[in-house]
Amino acid sequence: MSYVPTTAVEIDEMLAKIGVASIDDLFACIPDEIRLRSWDIPPGVSEMAVRKLMAEIAGKNDVSLVSFLGGGYYDHYIPAAVDQVSSRSEFLTPYTPYQAECAQGTLQSIYEYQSAICRLTEMDVANASLYDGGTALFEAATMSVRLTGRARVVCHPSVNPVHRDMLKAHVGNADIEIDYGDSPAQAACVIVQNPGFLGTIRDFSDLADRCHEEGALLVESFYPISLGLLKSPGEMGADIAVADGQSLGLPLAFGGPYLGIMAVRKRHMRKMPGRIAAATQDSRGNRGFVLTLQTREQHIRREKAASNICSNEAQCALRALVYLCMLGKEGLRDVAVHCHSKAEYLKSRLPFAEILNDGPTFNEFALRLPRNASEVTEAMVASGFCAGLPLAAVGAGGPDDLLVAVTERRTKEEMDEFARALEDAACN
Repeated sequence: MSYVPTTAVEIDEMLAKIGVASIDDLFACIPDEIRLRSWDIPPGVSEMAVRKLMAEIAGKNDVSLVSFLGGGYYDHYIPAAVDQVSSRSEFLTPYTPYQAECAQGTLQSIYEYQSAICRLTEMDVANASLYDGGTALFEAATMSVRLTGRARVVCHPSVNPVHRDMLKAHVGNADIEIDYGDSPAQAACVIVQNPGFLGTIRDFSDLADRCHEEGALLVESFYPISLGLLKSPGEMGADIAVADGQSLGLPLAFGGPYLGIMAVRKRHMRKMPGRIAAATQDSRGNRGFVLTLQTREQHIRREKAASNICSNEAQCALRALVYLCMLGKEGLRDVAVHCHSKAEYLKSRLPFAEILNDGPTFNEFALRLPRNASEVTEAMVASGFCAGLPLAAVGAGGPDDLLVAVTERRTKEEMDEFARALEDAACN
């Protein structure tokens, strides 16, 4: 009723048309004991009052903290052009490009996004995006099960523990066994992450070879920005590459919306979930764009669908595309170099803490502090810092362990002040 301003007369006319005496009669089929008694909605107020209330609620959020928080989502700089292009009405108003003749612009942007992801990952085919990184990882696991006919999925210790929990939740009661380690024997796939959750860089090329010898697939979850410096999933021999696209021009925004990235080898594309935008020609030889290989339940029989939860995060994918186009190959490398070198500098300023990583890191590293990490991060707020992620909170470390991330946005002055404040909070 809030959005449809019908009058009492109009309501009576509609009820008469469908043959019921009152709105309550519409719900007569619902047993009385399970009916909702109240919506608990307060009385209506003016637009000015609503705006004032929302401003007061928003004001409770402290957005001034300098962030060293990572764990899968990062405070990267977003060029102004990303907001400018993606907010154009031509991109904001379309919903989904089912009618190719009406959606050429949207289809082309998706096609260009897919092309950019293929170049970034050095894989053959990318889909039109998924919900987020954790969903993409689950989809890669079930895709591996379809491709191999095996039910064992192996999670490497490098994988984000939040994504591991999402994998377990999504698998639910399905006949899929989740194991942990790196053994590809009788496995559908081994899932790895590079850089790992704690920021450690690894080359999984040898593991890819072992997987292929055992008839398993290698699924690599990657950090898009890191590919400005590191070996790509394709170069390592991965069969399926997945990621969360938040670092590609998407604001942190209290958890989303984001997009899940997926790219695969050409031989696997018919088992890939979601949909693909493709370039073609019309009867007159003009270039055009269409959706192809649509394995969603909306397009084929439900029992044959590759996925019943994937979607096309087209607006988020557009932002990722514009971001990658704005930076280009050299710009992406520059951002990656800044992230890596600044993190190395910050490490050198923290002699009072133990570095826990067992190898080189990209822009993130784990510390063991002299004091409880949760207490330290709470104390750091007063100094103006979001100090990092206490690893005990996600079951990835002890009570004194802290995950710290550095992006290109952090200045030398911010890092120096952070190091002084962290030492004071952790040691005094």
